[in-house]
Amino acid sequence: MNKVLLIAQREIGERFRNRSFKWLLILGPLIVLGLTYLFLNATSVTKKEWKVLLMDKNELFDYKLTSSENNHFEFDFINAFVDYDEFADLDQFQDYDLAVWINEKVVTNKKVIISYRERPSEAIQHELVYLVERRLEEIMVDEFSSMSVEKFREIKQKLSFSLKDTYDPKNEHSTTDGWVGFAFGAVIILFVFMFGMSILRSVAREKSNRIVEVLLSSVKARQLLSGKVLGIGFSALVQFTVWVAVIGVGLFLFRETLFPNLLGSDFVAEQLQNKDISNQYLSQSPFVDLIYNQIQYVNMILFFTLFFIGGYLFYGSFFAMVGASMGSESDGQQFIIPITLLLAASLVAGYYQIYFPGTLLGDWLSFIPFTSPMVMMVELSTGFGEGDAWVLFASLFVLFISAFLMLAVAGRIYKNGILHFNHRLKLGLFFKWLKK
Repeated sequence: MNKVLLIAQREIGERFRNRSFKWLLILGPLIVLGLTYLFLNATSVTKKEWKVLLMDKNELFDYKLTSSENNHFEFDFINAFVDYDEFADLDQFQDYDLAVWINEKVVTNKKVIISYRERPSEAIQHELVYLVERRLEEIMVDEFSSMSVEKFREIKQKLSFSLKDTYDPKNEHSTTDGWVGFAFGAVIILFVFMFGMSILRSVAREKSNRIVEVLLSSVKARQLLSGKVLGIGFSALVQFTVWVAVIGVGLFLFRETLFPNLLGSDFVAEQLQNKDISNQYLSQSPFVDLIYNQIQYVNMILFFTLFFIGGYLFYGSFFAMVGASMGSESDGQQFIIPITLLLAASLVAGYYQIYFPGTLLGDWLSFIPFTSPMVMMVELSTGFGEGDAWVLFASLFVLFISAFLMLAVAGRIYKNGILHFNHRLKLGLFFKWLKK
């Protein structure tokens, strides 16, 4: 075991002395943060004016809202309710961006439904709710209380609202959560490929310059392979940890400086009341809420780490086998292509799981070790049904069992192929060395 740890320590030292590793350690998370900022900034563009249809069947609001000096809304009232399909399809409603359903029970249940064609920013949502809420306060004070509006606002119950897509009011076609899992799975595939190639290059380099002959005089072949896989894998985890720390700090700074609309509706209402809202504040991206509030980072990062370790050990075995079997440093390129295609197939499997969840093929892909890291990250982000969480742990179990079996196979091929030189690499050689 001491020899394995020494080999692992040697591999870790090589990684940290490598200039490209250092650059990727620093620039990698900064690039991710930069792309995140550009994405959020690009999706933050909002309409200068939103045309809103208020459906007030009982004419509770008396065709008016609380007066407000703003250039963000143009309101029209109708004394009828229109179904989602009618609002979405009828020509007479096509000019309206938003619709607000106001029924006679709003005074007691404090619930309002807002339907949109193009999702408004968080601040626009809060501003619309604020205007509806202020008008409702005036009505309640006028009909049910003798106190002033200002006094009533101190004790009143806040209005709650439900935001719905006009074209998908039941939210049946949303794939946002699935794409979050796909992003985590894609990072697994990226890291597996990067550090799998590190294993292959390290093995091939030591074989071509004959250093492996010196090493094998002191350690066993399996010990050398185990130390190499552990050392490179630990370097990958260190890099991932640094990425998480830097990206986490960057997202926190984004929240505190560039995206202050995360501060909540109380802050929004106060700023609206004071008429002191900046243009930047009113145009932030609705995807900010997804990044900061909806992703369960603890669960995602925990299982990301477990599936990365399993996927790295599984795929790393293939890279080690190819590296040990190469007759020359350029001989194994033909066998790298199938491994790369398998990793690409894993991405396709994740895409399939987003748009066709719950299928028989998707269930099988959850347990096949070639695709399970990607597919299970997608399933984890979208959530499991009641009593289905066992699939997650069963998939992990199958992945780690497969990884250790492949490490055993890789160890045998590594042992028999590492000292063979100047041969033409064929598939038959793998089976020959596997039988020895």
